[in-house]
Amino acid sequence: MYKKIVVASDSFKGSLTSLQVAQNVERAVCEVYPSCEVVKVNVADGGEGTMDALQQTLGGRKVTLSVADPLGRPVQASYVILEDGITAVLEMSAASGLPLLTPEERNPSMTSTLGTGELICDALAQGCRKFLVGIGGSATNDAGMGMLHALGYRFLDVDGAELPPVGGSMIRVASIDMSSRNPALDDVTFIVACDVKAPLYGPDGAAYVFAPQKGADKEMVEALDQGLRHFAAVSSQTAGFDSSLLEGSGAAGGLGYAFRQFLGARLERGVEMVLDAIHFDEIITGSDLVITGEGRVDNQTLTGKTPFGVAQHALRQGIPVVAIGGSVIIDPSQAQEAGFKDVLQVTPAGMPLEEAMKPEVAADNVYQTIKTFLTKYE
Repeated sequence: MYKKIVVASDSFKGSLTSLQVAQNVERAVCEVYPSCEVVKVNVADGGEGTMDALQQTLGGRKVTLSVADPLGRPVQASYVILEDGITAVLEMSAASGLPLLTPEERNPSMTSTLGTGELICDALAQGCRKFLVGIGGSATNDAGMGMLHALGYRFLDVDGAELPPVGGSMIRVASIDMSSRNPALDDVTFIVACDVKAPLYGPDGAAYVFAPQKGADKEMVEALDQGLRHFAAVSSQTAGFDSSLLEGSGAAGGLGYAFRQFLGARLERGVEMVLDAIHFDEIITGSDLVITGEGRVDNQTLTGKTPFGVAQHALRQGIPVVAIGGSVIIDPSQAQEAGFKDVLQVTPAGMPLEEAMKPEVAADNVYQTIKTFLTKYE
């Protein structure tokens, strides 16, 4: 007999939000176990949906303003100030993301993270002193120069002239002027969701691994990599230390490096940032079962995505975990080794993907799958 079940699933992208998954699990639980307490938790892995998930769980308000898009054009972007009034949640893709550009506009030598920095500046002005930042989906390869420019950093060439904060300027940076750095940064904590292990430069770095999808050809990739190396050398001389080879520094075209090198940020796995922020360990205490999931459960799931992170926290308290997915492409023995009691595919065999992706169909599939599972163990 289940007395308390926690539902903490990522969204089924294109079909159901995290909350909608939880609502349909709750519907099934209440039918089989009417007296069971169901706790619905919005979770995400630091990517798309993280801002909304944290706002829905922790409360707060959304702030929308006009900032620079990757090419410097005005775009409306939002961030959230949580209920505590001092924590801001940002997704860099809102201002500096690849979807903001057409395929023809993609050019990481010309794009900038300036808009992301403008979001941070606005939050600082509103009194925020703790930042939770997702940095996936960038259109940039500027080592965070744009963001840092918005925060008061100036990048100068050999003649002392200020350079535009774009990827193509990295190779020309001769010195960094921090005299106008935003003083509010002295009392700020940045926690950055980063599941990318890439260093700043080199064959496994930001340019070689990620710049091609942002519009770079072979020559541009090589030029950007040289720019990243040069920028890191100048930055290390300025700061007295070097973060360029640390895991995650190459994330978001070197934005991870900028956060770490200049702002003292802590880089964490995205799901860990979210679970820590919502005090997930406290939420699941006393539970009989935790149900998690995502749209597609596969080998990637076991590398640190939402269901795996949720499972690790639950297992530390000895709570069994069941994962659900629209599709499940994983060996059952692997799932059990990772700590899952069971992994359930909600889409019936033979159902066309187009049909399974319809929200009303996906919702009913979740409901029926959980109802069948709980009835089996009743």
